[in-house]
Amino acid sequence: MNFLAHIYLSGDHDLIKIGNFMADGIRGNDYRNFNPDIQKGILLHRAIDTFTDAHPIFRKSKHRLHEAYGHYSGVIMDVFYDHFLAKNWDRYSEIPLETYVSAFYSSLKEHYDLLTDKTKGLMPYMIERNWLVSYASIDGIATILFQMDQRTKNRSRMQYSVRELQEYYVNFEIEFTLFFEEIKQFATDKLAEITHDFSN
Repeated sequence: MNFLAHIYLSGDHDLIKIGNFMADGIRGNDYRNFNPDIQKGILLHRAIDTFTDAHPIFRKSKHRLHEAYGHYSGVIMDVFYDHFLAKNWDRYSEIPLETYVSAFYSSLKEHYDLLTDKTKGLMPYMIERNWLVSYASIDGIATILFQMDQRTKNRSRMQYSVRELQEYYVNFEIEFTLFFEEIKQFATDKLAEITHDFSN
């Protein structure tokens, strides 16, 4: 669910961003059915997820949530980390968040025929509610978590995790900042490696 981070970590190529954005719904070797640049985005997404899940800083953040939210704690932390990226966007990009997000939405529309059915179904809600910009506020995060909880028929209890976000806000933000510097470098190196592999 850390959509904004995955898009940002894809660099400047629209199709790599799209592949990274919609990778969660693509299983196994099915990625080979897509445009080569979308394939790069899917592979980058998988590498980012593996790096993140094993990283001690992310695991430390997630551990605060585990007792209350179990296996949903990782999903919640993805949303929290996207919040800190959106909130501190000016630190990471010279392009204003609203402009960056609007350009990504336009790219999705331009390349609509290349999208998965799942992404096509998600897109209208995402754009109408401007999810990626809404991540920057706690109210926006609360809305996203509520909607996600509804999709689990309230089993996840994710909507209540805003309490932990507020309680440990400083800790989470410090951890995100440290982690994000590392994953930025990892993603840059990994994308260069993937691109090199495709060119051979």
